[in-house]
Amino acid sequence: MRKNWLLFVLATIMAVSQNDAQAQNMAKDKYRNKANDPVKDLPYDKKLKWADDLFRDGSYFNAIDYYKQLKQEQPRLPYLTYQLAECCGLTRDYVQAANYFQEAYAAAKKLYPEAKYKEAVMLKMQGKYSEAIVAFNQFIADNPKTLKKAKKQALVEIRGCEMAQRSINSPEPFTIKNAGPNVNSSYTESAPYPLGDTALLFSTMKPNEVLQLDKRNPGAMMSRFMTSTKQKHVADVDSFQWALEFKDGNFNNPRAHVGNGVYSPGGDRFYFTRCKEDFDSNRVICKILVSNWDTVKHQWKEPKELGEGINEEGSNTHPCIAKVGKKEVLFFSSNRKLQSRGGYDIWYSIYDPVKNTYRRPQNVGKQINTTLDEQTPYYDSRVNKLYFSSNGLEGFGGFDIFAATGGPSRYTGVQNLGYPINSPADDIYYIKDPVGKPDAYLVSNRIGSIALKNPTCCDDIWRVQSEPKLKAIGRVVYRASGEPANESVVKMLDETGDLKTFDSPDGKFSFNTGRGHNYVITADKSGYTSSRINVNTTEVKRTDPDDDVDVTIYLDEIVKNQPFEVHNIYYDFDKATLRPESAASLDTLINFMKDNPSLSVEIYSHTDGKGDDKYNEKLSQARAESVVEYLKSNGIDAARMLPKALGKVVPAAPNTTPNGKDNPEGRQLNRRTQFRIVKDDSKSRILYDSSKPGNIDDQQNLKVNEGTEDNEPADAESNVTAPGSRVNKK
Repeated sequence: MRKNWLLFVLATIMAVSQNDAQAQNMAKDKYRNKANDPVKDLPYDKKLKWADDLFRDGSYFNAIDYYKQLKQEQPRLPYLTYQLAECCGLTRDYVQAANYFQEAYAAAKKLYPEAKYKEAVMLKMQGKYSEAIVAFNQFIADNPKTLKKAKKQALVEIRGCEMAQRSINSPEPFTIKNAGPNVNSSYTESAPYPLGDTALLFSTMKPNEVLQLDKRNPGAMMSRFMTSTKQKHVADVDSFQWALEFKDGNFNNPRAHVGNGVYSPGGDRFYFTRCKEDFDSNRVICKILVSNWDTVKHQWKEPKELGEGINEEGSNTHPCIAKVGKKEVLFFSSNRKLQSRGGYDIWYSIYDPVKNTYRRPQNVGKQINTTLDEQTPYYDSRVNKLYFSSNGLEGFGGFDIFAATGGPSRYTGVQNLGYPINSPADDIYYIKDPVGKPDAYLVSNRIGSIALKNPTCCDDIWRVQSEPKLKAIGRVVYRASGEPANESVVKMLDETGDLKTFDSPDGKFSFNTGRGHNYVITADKSGYTSSRINVNTTEVKRTDPDDDVDVTIYLDEIVKNQPFEVHNIYYDFDKATLRPESAASLDTLINFMKDNPSLSVEIYSHTDGKGDDKYNEKLSQARAESVVEYLKSNGIDAARMLPKALGKVVPAAPNTTPNGKDNPEGRQLNRRTQFRIVKDDSKSRILYDSSKPGNIDDQQNLKVNEGTEDNEPADAESNVTAPGSRVNKK
């Protein structure tokens, strides 16, 4: 039987690399990555059988090695490409998997019609949402009469992509921090359980190298309980000490994987999962056990398997027991068949503390469970919410974390927890701190995890640090009338160049802001220029209260060809070089051009009255070009600026006094620069419509490719080429 890798990981608390190390036959593993590997010299057919056997055994990393060797011999054989895609997907190498699925579909779409769907999933799990949407839609269009179940799920995935784009554009107030190398290793860590606010219980294998199968010492490969205490008196919040084996109760077992440890509400019972695997049959069965505290001997009793139908069929794991109202309820996940919605579902059983018995498990219902998989339940009695992970609901990538109010059998308001709690990768095992701020833990293979193989192969424990809810709330108004500026797009840019947008039908807007940033907020509306607002959160501390900042953005109507003088742009006599004191004024012009990316301007430079006309025209042209070069060096597209020389013909002040003497002050004022707006390029105005699918680049490219009315030629008077379609590209 072929193992489903991801479910195998979730059920047995093992990483894919553990799966690779344990599932494969010793003889086949012996020569892996060694110069004396005899398999590489086998004939094609035998090597193919070898690779296929590894694949069936769940040894996907090893299978990849040999499929790649085979593909060098038969580079155009779709079967090898598809098998490589499957292996990479099962080892969560999303980039390679997407590439191989794409290649397999292009080579044999009739043979592998599902390859396009799987390619889309792999793109989604890289966070390439726009590309994933295109691939999902192509899969639906290419299979009008077949694969109905997959097409139905593809629509769910598309909605998840669109939701992810919106959520990333307006993140929730949390910081996600890796728990660090004292907790995490290059294999998978799982099932974090906070022991108060000072320590963490979790499950891990803890090595940082590929393990080899050794049936004489299976304990080296078994997941076990560990604990780590938070470091004190250090600047790095939520940093942990070196993990130690959890010996309270002697729950670790050298011949089984253990994990998912939780205490009962009163602390007198300890529930956990024990998983045993049969290397010959490739089957893994997980059961839920409980140990009771012996009040006489002051120690934990021998753990026993739960009865009353809880461990009767399937693989049962992820116990969580909590108060729901006045009842103690045991939640868990199981792939049992009877009354199942499909895959792994979440179930519950009501505990009777008087009789020490459990009612027959019931499915929590279709509000929670889907035809795919739901895992890692956690119930927070303080807010009466069930938190769980699902890959069947609208999500960011693979498994996402959700919350629902109610319980144990009826729920309302199933909600995706949003970005950054959820990522394009798999996010599971969400659990909140028992006291204090709403900080939490989760498990994820997102980028930044400590990886044995590819960057997203393996799960780490991550700390969810709550932040003060900071918002910039405001309105956009016309300066002349004070009336709301309807149908405008408000833009918020931070110091890293990260751009957020808000489509405002009524002039009102709201942005979530984070600590430690300096934001610039402007508006974009055709025919108008925008003021700018700075919102600075660099001094806000994590312990500060929630705060809203009220701001107002003013729009001024564009009057083409009206000159605007840029004050304090000075040049030395007979030179085109900008003087240092000109930088502040030019920076104002830079900000204006960045805040209003649709505008093109002419830049006029003037000289004083000394010298002949021809010389001064040449000098003023050089001065105008020096302004353009300065703006170019600061990110303004040269196509939006046209330098023009006016020489000495339009003085701003007399070059001489009334009695004919030299007037140095007047001549200095004449060595000046002006600009005027000559074009308002409509296709550059709306940078992003968050209500539509696609990111900024996708929507802009679509506009350029679709329409001609926005691509009119440059203003004849200005002879300025149309500017680029966006500024401060992410």
